[in-house]
Amino acid sequence: MNKRGHVLNAVLLAIGLGYVLEPSGDVETFVTIAEVFVPVVLGALFPDVDTAFGKHRKSLHNLLVLGIVAAYPFYFGNLQWVWLGVLTHYILDVLGTTRGIALFYPAWDKEFDVPFGIPVDSKYTDLMMFSITAVEIAGIYLLVTYGTPAIVEAQQAIGI
Repeated sequence: MNKRGHVLNAVLLAIGLGYVLEPSGDVETFVTIAEVFVPVVLGALFPDVDTAFGKHRKSLHNLLVLGIVAAYPFYFGNLQWVWLGVLTHYILDVLGTTRGIALFYPAWDKEFDVPFGIPVDSKYTDLMMFSITAVEIAGIYLLVTYGTPAIVEAQQAIGI
């Protein structure tokens, strides 16, 4: 996926996330969008910092980096939504390109992709990005709507 696609995906995802978390459509929805917007966009751009050093689609395009970024809210109390931007960057690079990413780097150099990926400079890049974004927002909606109550119920059942 090209840089434009990553940014547009993050912007649309932040708007969708704002409406999923605060569906009223009033000021609170826009406050939620503003709250998640910058962290999601920064997270979406972060993996491509490895174009300036290291090996692109390896150094910062792996599960170790995602795990570190996802741990920040738990250990440092910040960067709550950056992990989502990083994750969606990975999803776009795996599903929306022919090259893929090295998910297990540095332990394993193999790059993972899917057979229906398209070249980064394809005229279908935007269509692929919009399709993936729609599926991501639907997945977030399902997780928030059905997953969150199930998680809360499971925590109560085991006394957490």
